[in-house]
Amino acid sequence: MEGLENVLRFCFPFDVNRVSSGLVGQNFTFVLTDLDGKQRFGFCRLSSLSRCCLCFLSYLPWFETFYKLLNNVSDHFAKSQEHDVIRFLQALYQHTVPECGSSVSLSVSSYFIAPDTRSLPTIPESRNLTEYFVAVDICNIVHLYASLLCERRILITCSKLSMLTACVHAAATLLYPMHWQHIYIPVLPPHLIDYCGAPMPYLIGIHSSLMECVGEMPLEEVVTLNVDTNVLHSPFDDLTALPHDVVSSLKSRLKRQSTETGDGVARAFLRTQASLFGGYREALRFVPVSCVLLQAMSMI
Repeated sequence: MEGLENVLRFCFPFDVNRVSSGLVGQNFTFVLTDLDGKQRFGFCRLSSLSRCCLCFLSYLPWFETFYKLLNNVSDHFAKSQEHDVIRFLQALYQHTVPECGSSVSLSVSSYFIAPDTRSLPTIPESRNLTEYFVAVDICNIVHLYASLLCERRILITCSKLSMLTACVHAAATLLYPMHWQHIYIPVLPPHLIDYCGAPMPYLIGIHSSLMECVGEMPLEEVVTLNVDTNVLHSPFDDLTALPHDVVSSLKSRLKRQSTETGDGVARAFLRTQASLFGGYREALRFVPVSCVLLQAMSMI
């Protein structure tokens, strides 16, 4: 029961007294992280004046797939086809995890193709990356990327839950092949607002209705990105910590991709990662095991 109550709180990650029907029909994603660091995704869709939420829980990061399934369930409810919804959910629950690229048919009107999470995200197929690249300008995207590399405390805020979680997930995805290892909450429910004051690095998304409460907290050295206004505030100039030629090359590639589709945006960041960290072996010093043993024995 405690677990279900926790999920319920994440399904309504905004001030319910200040937000009315403006969020109806939006798909968003929250993340529950267990003690072992394993992430479970909650794929949500708000309806009925933002007082009802449809939610799928899964360890599979299949954003587009589950959003499509949520839309299907929502359509059935809108047509008062509850019996069809039950059959659909039973078929989905009992189905084994399909192989990448295989087609899955759950009913006459519902099917999907299992995505390949090992491939780079593409535009417009990846809703997260597409919305992030449309809502936030290139300079802010690159600056936020630099802040992630510097492991800052980062807050992203937006009035649309769908856009908010898309931007948080996309920003983290662009670190590939590395992963964000610190606190990761794509959308913060009100009861966890104190997490914004955590002293360790974090990447947190928060609905704009809760930002007034955040503003009353004594926050220091926090990078904030307001997606609604496309404004980034940072007490750091993290871009100067990166080689100028690498940053210039990244911005140039992103500008060329601004009107194109495909994996060009993700590939631009992957090339940047290779430029920054591809020569890490040159910074390592290998000491023969025999030398280490001799040093240890001399200390006895």
